[in-house]
Amino acid sequence: MAKISKNRKAALAKADLTKEYSLTDAAAVVKEITFTKFDASVDIDVRLGVDPRKADQMVRGIVTLPHGTGKEVKVLALVTPDKEQEAKDAGADYVGLDDYIQKIEKGWTDVDVIITMPAVMAKVGRLGRILGPRNLMPNPKSGTVTQDVAKAVREVKAGKIDFKVDKTGIIHTSVGKVSFTAEQLAANANEVIQTLNRLKPSSAKGTYIKSITLSSTMSPGVIVDKNATI
Repeated sequence: MAKISKNRKAALAKADLTKEYSLTDAAAVVKEITFTKFDASVDIDVRLGVDPRKADQMVRGIVTLPHGTGKEVKVLALVTPDKEQEAKDAGADYVGLDDYIQKIEKGWTDVDVIITMPAVMAKVGRLGRILGPRNLMPNPKSGTVTQDVAKAVREVKAGKIDFKVDKTGIIHTSVGKVSFTAEQLAANANEVIQTLNRLKPSSAKGTYIKSITLSSTMSPGVIVDKNATI
């Protein structure tokens, strides 16, 4: 039988992990039971009553967190020369096209988001086998293939994230850092939940949101009362 660590014992003593909490209370509990020496990420897991194998139940969307992610997002803009200055002024960390395509083909993927434009997707498309498995491939549905590159860069830097349901029917995404206040974490999590509600497929039957859990990088999960969101 695996030994329970000292920190996990302390966490279990401080929180009732079988209880359902409001979003704000759940966020406060996560902060209280996190003992990492670094500023851990806080994640939300939402189990949906959908069948991801069916195309009309593949829930995917974008959301701008009101308090950002707390993470410095590194953005690569793959654009034509006439758009380079625009992307730089908007805050893109890396800007170019053919040179970065060659770097990626050699294995470089040290970025969090790649934004590009429709005119160059023919070139970018061949990077699919490298970027796809890393969830870095630009996609019009996530707003990362657009003519308005500057706007896309600013939104990503401000806390815009994209998500999609995994094969088990769960949405998993970050809603901030442990250093955020409980209210900030709750507001970010609520924005994700409200966005999911708006994206409910018409073909989904029965209970749509089955469960919601908040946790930090190293903490146990805290159950959120799905009927008590803010």
